[in-house]
Amino acid sequence: MIKNITFLMLFAMIFSCGKEMRFPKTGAWRATLDLGKNKSLPFLLEYKKDNTLVIFNAEEEIEVDDITIEGDSITIQMPVFEGVFKGVFTEEHISGDFIKESLNRVVPFKMDFGNATRFTVEVASTMTVNGNWEMLFSQDSVEDSYIAKGVFSEKDGIVSGTIRTTTGDYRYLEGVLDGTTLKLSTFDGAHAFLFEAEVKDSTLQGVFYSGNHWQEPFIGKRNKDYELPEADSLTFLKEGYERFEFSFPDTEGNLVSLGDEQFKDKVILVQIMGTWCPNCLDETKFYSKYYDENKNDALEIVGLAFEYAPTKEKAVASINRLIEGAEVPYPILLAQFGTSSKIKANEKLPMLNHVLSYPTTIYIDKKGTVRKIHTGFNGPATGEKYDEFVTEFEGFVKQLLEE
Repeated sequence: MIKNITFLMLFAMIFSCGKEMRFPKTGAWRATLDLGKNKSLPFLLEYKKDNTLVIFNAEEEIEVDDITIEGDSITIQMPVFEGVFKGVFTEEHISGDFIKESLNRVVPFKMDFGNATRFTVEVASTMTVNGNWEMLFSQDSVEDSYIAKGVFSEKDGIVSGTIRTTTGDYRYLEGVLDGTTLKLSTFDGAHAFLFEAEVKDSTLQGVFYSGNHWQEPFIGKRNKDYELPEADSLTFLKEGYERFEFSFPDTEGNLVSLGDEQFKDKVILVQIMGTWCPNCLDETKFYSKYYDENKNDALEIVGLAFEYAPTKEKAVASINRLIEGAEVPYPILLAQFGTSSKIKANEKLPMLNHVLSYPTTIYIDKKGTVRKIHTGFNGPATGEKYDEFVTEFEGFVKQLLEE
């Protein structure tokens, strides 16, 4: 029996050595997601010799190293997030579907070798979008309308920047001005965003596409002095509540509460977040770096994850993937699974006037008093606003620790 097994193993090795595996060509590739109705969302990537790739959005580079090839089939698993590309390939072409299983979302895609142009410019533009823009999304809907601030710059014909809202930013946007049309896109493995707008001297009017499942109109006007409401004024403890409290399980199933000994007489940052949320990932990376570089026994950070994964097991797997992928040194608890609804989140945290945004951070001092609640997160794509946040954060945490 042992001889037969050895022979079969040797035969398999000889046979496999005789078949040379094929891979996509190394170098520049252009990908497009099919949004339907003749709309496509482009992004750029580089396929590398070690069977990894890098996705580019303006200054952002996303390294992807979980790529599986079997025959002419290819699976590209995005880091941290559950989104995955599944398709077939030749050396110069890949096509298939981008899938987010928990949300039952499927977007057709194709990738082509040798093209490093995100958007093609058909008509040279005499317009400019440099500067700050006061923006309004879903302007005709009282229920869905929200304000935003666009911050754009132009260099060598490329437009880059971001759009900030009261709950966070749309991360690294990159595109062009094609005649009078502004085109911007980004893809980060969780969100696929496309913005198209007609530009006049001081106004924008266009449509925002989120994958192939959502679109909404927006307008904008130049306003160099425009600013959004302060992020520390939007969420607060309701009247009648003096403390912020929770009791949720960690990934091992152990209940963790603010009354536990590990939090006694310490400064605590409670991060309301989701593993599916790119702004939350930006914030988690910042908190993890700060926590590691500023070791202090009087400081604790704890994440409360509100997950849309349909089962507890899948939600826990998502949390563990984030902890591993982002090297998170603090606990992340499972607050909710099956939906990321903010209404449901409010039911879990009834002491808050509302959960307006993922992420939201509650700052609690050593006496257990809520000192500040910060809604949203201005990530590194926001430039100066991110730098302002870092300075303010470090100063305020230092103050709480010294009290």
